[in-house]
Amino acid sequence: MSANNRRPARIIALQALYELDVTHHSVADVLSARLEEVPLDTNQHSFTYMIVNGVMDNRVRIDEVIQTSASEWPLDQVSVVDRNILRLAVYEMAVARQSPVNVIINEAVELAKNFGSESTPRFINGVLGALAVKKAQLVSMLARQ
Repeated sequence: MSANNRRPARIIALQALYELDVTHHSVADVLSARLEEVPLDTNQHSFTYMIVNGVMDNRVRIDEVIQTSASEWPLDQVSVVDRNILRLAVYEMAVARQSPVNVIINEAVELAKNFGSESTPRFINGVLGALAVKKAQLVSMLARQ
């Protein structure tokens, strides 16, 4: 599945992660509601589930990794949109590893342009660029149990 084919799935995943971050709804309920609103093909549907469940299952470690590259910005002070774009991209870079890093960063920046503030694309690109340089360390940090 190409990056453009995955974009709708990433958008739904971001919306679901945003909702999960600000509510106490269950992952299953949020995904069900989001996926009812936008028809996705089978591959996009599976990709959305993988991203959302993967981020939620690894959220504490993903947040630790993000904090190492954005130490001047405590994660609880980063906007909900920015935080979840970073979570989604870090999960894709370090755990899912189904797309090249440059594609993942580009897609995250596109999400930032569409859903974030004026400064979000630059912030996302900077944090993910710093993480991409140390991808092997990133993978090992997320692999530890």
